[in-house]
Amino acid sequence: MNYQGQVYKVEILILSSLLMTLVAMTAIEATPDEEPLYEAKRREMVKTQICGRGITDSGTIEAMRRVPRHKFVPQHMRHLSYSDIALPIGMGQTISQPYIVALMTELLNVGKGDRVLEVGTGSGYQAAVLAEMGCDVYTIEIVEPLALHSRCVLREAGYTEIHFKVGDGYLGWEQHAPYDAIIVTAAPHEIPSPLIRQLKEGAKMVIPVGDEFQELILATKKGDGIEEEKITPVKFVPMTGEAENQN
Repeated sequence: MNYQGQVYKVEILILSSLLMTLVAMTAIEATPDEEPLYEAKRREMVKTQICGRGITDSGTIEAMRRVPRHKFVPQHMRHLSYSDIALPIGMGQTISQPYIVALMTELLNVGKGDRVLEVGTGSGYQAAVLAEMGCDVYTIEIVEPLALHSRCVLREAGYTEIHFKVGDGYLGWEQHAPYDAIIVTAAPHEIPSPLIRQLKEGAKMVIPVGDEFQELILATKKGDGIEEEKITPVKFVPMTGEAENQN
């Protein structure tokens, strides 16, 4: 076997190992006795963390009442699934704080049939919320084992119509553009121009922007450019890939 073949086999083994680890982290299902407890925690989360902080969009609220967040959290942390915090999901990534998920979703102003691009699949939770609202979801993840894992989790949770891609989200997914909305769950130094081009006229993008200090930005497509509105300080993982070359 040549050297390149050996490297290829090693890479496949590493990816398979990482994927198996991720699956093991979330594979254990809640027992029938646990499900009512999770449902109660989810309703309390929506009441206090979502509605209690001013989220009013009925589609967002109902979606977050229905999506089983605990299924997108590593098994050993499921007791924290509905807590008011972001949680690590492995490979240096996180599942966002419930309120931030709700805020970003509400800002998009989307509904049934809207085509939405998500940059950064992560755990798959945000994609599930959008799918629950009836959106046509296209989601990109640059970390392949994480992308494969989230696809499995989403399909096991019943979200079978979501479109997946392993790739660099900085470049978007031009094949299915233009989009009614774009949501970005990793922070670039500045808003990627390919994503701006892939928005429909008047459509919105919600994206964290910055390095040490980040702002959540609501961008609205206007002609060839965008209008930006600063929403709130946030802290997301940095966008990798081409975004790193733009700093």
